[in-house]
Amino acid sequence: MAGLDLQAAQPEDLTALPPPPPLPPYHLSSPLPPSPSVSLNPWPIMGGCFSKPKPVEVKVELSLLEKEKEVDGLSPNGKASPFADCRPNGALGHGSDDDSTPLPLYHKPRDYVEASVCHVKDLENGQMREVDLGSGRALLIKEHGEFSAMGHKCPHYGAPLVKGVLSKGHVRCPWHGACFNIATGDIEDFPGLDSLPTFQVRVEKDKVIIRANKQALQSQKRSKPMARCSAVINSSTGFSHVLIIGSGPAALVCAETLRQEGFTDRIVMCTMDRHPPYDRPKLSKSLDSTAEQLRLRSMDFLQDHDIELFTEKEAVAIDVKTRSVTFEDGLRMEYSKLFIATGSKPKPMNYKGTDVRNVFHLRTPEDANSIARLANNKNAVIVGTSFVGMEVAAALTDKAHSVSVIGIESLPFKKALGEKVGKAIMKLFEANRVKFYMLNEVSEMIGHHGQLKEVVLKSGKVLRADVCVIGAGSVPATGFLKQSGIHMDSKGFITVNKTMQTNVDGVFAGGDMVTFPFPPRNNKKVNIPHWQMAHVHGRVAALSMMGRATEIKTVPYFWSAMFGKTIRYAGYGDGFDDVIIQGDLDELRFVAFYTRSEEVVAVASMNYDPIVSRVAEVLGSGKTIKKRDVETGDISWLIDKGSQ
Repeated sequence: MAGLDLQAAQPEDLTALPPPPPLPPYHLSSPLPPSPSVSLNPWPIMGGCFSKPKPVEVKVELSLLEKEKEVDGLSPNGKASPFADCRPNGALGHGSDDDSTPLPLYHKPRDYVEASVCHVKDLENGQMREVDLGSGRALLIKEHGEFSAMGHKCPHYGAPLVKGVLSKGHVRCPWHGACFNIATGDIEDFPGLDSLPTFQVRVEKDKVIIRANKQALQSQKRSKPMARCSAVINSSTGFSHVLIIGSGPAALVCAETLRQEGFTDRIVMCTMDRHPPYDRPKLSKSLDSTAEQLRLRSMDFLQDHDIELFTEKEAVAIDVKTRSVTFEDGLRMEYSKLFIATGSKPKPMNYKGTDVRNVFHLRTPEDANSIARLANNKNAVIVGTSFVGMEVAAALTDKAHSVSVIGIESLPFKKALGEKVGKAIMKLFEANRVKFYMLNEVSEMIGHHGQLKEVVLKSGKVLRADVCVIGAGSVPATGFLKQSGIHMDSKGFITVNKTMQTNVDGVFAGGDMVTFPFPPRNNKKVNIPHWQMAHVHGRVAALSMMGRATEIKTVPYFWSAMFGKTIRYAGYGDGFDDVIIQGDLDELRFVAFYTRSEEVVAVASMNYDPIVSRVAEVLGSGKTIKKRDVETGDISWLIDKGSQ
């Protein structure tokens, strides 16, 4: 299987900045503050919050990215930005090299590169081109007769944005659907945490000239400016203005959005995990990766932005009357606003031999590393045909002696992707030595001296097994809320409104364990457990906490990678009644349109970029794609021709 090139950061290149004006503070009790002209508070804190700022030097971290290749792919968005109504960051926070203002003293001319990249007529409106400036590459864009330039790689996994979709002032990533504003470089839809640097463009004598900061060309990403905590609080104090339970994308985006939008009170994030936030979707695709390789934000980053992280803290009870959360170790934290983002946990299974070792639910980097080690030249059994289970099976084929997959359905992915796509993917696995035992379940795990040796199926079949991974789906991790008064449905999902608030004032929730009103389905409450969707939930919840209610405006997007091939999916296909296939399933170069009645509600593809991102643009704009539009076989109108 093709390996994953994880983005490894080189040593930071630090540039000292003089202290700019402070961000107007926002407290939960404050009225909505006016939009600042500069959204950067320059006063770093050592060891927590503070009352009187002291002028100190601000450091801006820029990391070099190694050469990457695609590892997975898929994501979201809509009309323009899903948060177009929200206050943007200040102009100085966009990383744009605008020469209409004097060159700052800390920017020396040698820090910049300037190059003529093309003739003014080389690009038509709606086209993009990746150009070389000598010190790095940039994405040149022409829309409505105007040129703009920004970073050329998506900060999420490094996808070439020139192969993405340009539409209505933003570029959508071809791999996972993140969107970036072409004027500011700001991330407008997810997945991912960082934005892009932008560069000055001018036209002289019919030549298009780009002027760019060399460090920004190397980094290809930037973090939005964030406020700092100004409350006087000891870190041992059992109160936080905003308390976040969880450390996944919903939790992390919530915390960062609060700081980006000027929130200056205390933020505490508590997680059961032992690590800072990491890229969980990569666990099942790159089993050898360490937590450090997968991390989304370092402890230093969180500390620099006054986001306190308490690790190995499991919430066991919430008292909404006293606005407090109790943790397993006895810690009790009071809050003003609470965001619950505990995600999901493995679905319980009934079988004999639950005490046998070497049986894993893939939850942590340590789990992934153990699975890879124990499966080396051994017999691996995967229970369940979920995306996680199938990705693990694919990842083990170049390590294990044998890989067996047990599934209760007749085909993998049948419910999500349909019978035809399921068959094509199953053939791919069988061609890579994976043996399937479908329409079956585990009866017993048999061990010798406590170590797994055999897996017995209900059909009577006995499989040799040295390591077993259970990937049979998940359930919401909300058991600790049963006596809280926070409303949950019969399956344990927290029900929230369009701003991610629960039935309890001041309590918000987001991520895999919520159902929320979904506009494309007439605001029917749905559960969409996608990595991308969790990012959106976190941002919407943060804005709601600050009195800037914003509804969800995104197109669900997910991806799965197996044997170096990626399935991309956009939309919400639950309850589809037909699948229209264009392309060649046998060659795994196809696009599948999922329809309900006469309307396309979702799309999936392999080796057909950027069609999934293109469909996401159409669906996100509020337009309808009719079944008859994709039955003809001519889908050229969906293929992007705007890049060179």
